[in-house]
Amino acid sequence: MAGGRARYANGMSAATRHEKPASRFRRLLDRLSSSQEELHSAELQEDAQAAGCTRIAECDDRQIVKVTGTLRTVTLRPRAGVPALEAELFDGSGALDVVWLGRRSIAGIEPGRRLIASGRISMSRGRRVLFNPKYELRPLGQE
Repeated sequence: MAGGRARYANGMSAATRHEKPASRFRRLLDRLSSSQEELHSAELQEDAQAAGCTRIAECDDRQIVKVTGTLRTVTLRPRAGVPALEAELFDGSGALDVVWLGRRSIAGIEPGRRLIASGRISMSRGRRVLFNPKYELRPLGQE
């Protein structure tokens, strides 16, 4: 025992082994020093992980995914003369466009609403897009 400290087989000292990961005070300071956007992003990423979804930042072209997040914007934008409802889904790691072709509106699809969407990712003008995804609206109480 060099220096009077007991060492365990993995090389950790007794003092190191019993340290707590982060104190309540440390977590409180971290929360107070974080911006609202950072806190919201962290919350959305925890939601995605709990729901077993892929982070948007990790989605690749032509990959079948299940993603979750909050709708930032919802707009009606015709594509090739056909009505298309477009929404931007944000999960804290990135954003993607969700497009429902042939739809002018969908009940419950509105800015600020959380949802889970699944389908095949495609790339359009450098952005991730999900066309006509399967989706599930999250209950309003969870927002």
